[in-house]
Amino acid sequence: MKHQAKQTGDFGIGQMVHVVHMAEDAQELREWYEKVFGGFVYMGVDEPSYLPWEDRYATLLMIGDLCIETMSPAVPVNPKLPVGKFFTKFGRHLHSVGYKVDDLVGLAERMLRSGIYIGKPGGGRIEEFDPETAYVFPSPRDTAGLMVELCRTDMPNDPRGLETWSSLEKMWRFHPLTIERFECVTLGVKDLESAVKIYADTMQAEPIRSDTDADLEAKSEILRLGDCLLQLVEPLNEDSDLGRHVAKWGNMIYSLRFKVRDVDSAEAWLNQNDVRTTRLRPGLLVTNVEDSYGAPLYFSSDDLEVDPRG
Repeated sequence: MKHQAKQTGDFGIGQMVHVVHMAEDAQELREWYEKVFGGFVYMGVDEPSYLPWEDRYATLLMIGDLCIETMSPAVPVNPKLPVGKFFTKFGRHLHSVGYKVDDLVGLAERMLRSGIYIGKPGGGRIEEFDPETAYVFPSPRDTAGLMVELCRTDMPNDPRGLETWSSLEKMWRFHPLTIERFECVTLGVKDLESAVKIYADTMQAEPIRSDTDADLEAKSEILRLGDCLLQLVEPLNEDSDLGRHVAKWGNMIYSLRFKVRDVDSAEAWLNQNDVRTTRLRPGLLVTNVEDSYGAPLYFSSDDLEVDPRG
């Protein structure tokens, strides 16, 4: 059976088609996800795919219900192109997310009316939206730091769109990481209230929970945007890892979080594969960014959609 993606808003924001993880070598990062996460590669199986006009390499792989695109700029890095510019500034880092939108024209026009800068594929500003445009990038300056690709179509050959998906997804549950599903993208922000307004008002994200995240030492707002939870967090402690991240990079993707059945098993497997971890509490584990290519990866037995306060 195919994956049944949830949708939000009037324009049908649905499946999160991928999270992009940037590194200096897309192939190396892909092999790491294969080895440690049991990743299923469906683009760039033998070697990364090269896109000339972006001068970059990429692969696509599944980890549970999450698609990760590993990406790297060609060498020598061209800092004048978007991929090279990002890598020159941020190095190894989570780059962006992508969403399938049923009515891309309607959503784009709504964002333009709200004063949001929308970039054309390959660069430049969209003044009037062309219905034939396949995908767009609203400026992160206008989306509280989240670089998000909005597209009309699914990724070609995405396993979630095949009838075999319900069988394939089971393999991650029996992997030592015991991944049940992808939980959320966490976005660090300087001003939580204004960031929430952008997503709730402009993109019609659905509020799920508002509280203090003691683990991240931050004010937190969890929203549903399409098929994915988005956690917006404003640091309360500038000396925390999140606090340092926001101080250094401003509003930007901070981490990814997975729901797992057995945190002990996940911890043992990661350590066995030379990924150091910190146990924040019995039900929550995070990787050392030096071992996970610049990205804090969280593994939790909790359910973010359930308020722990009841």
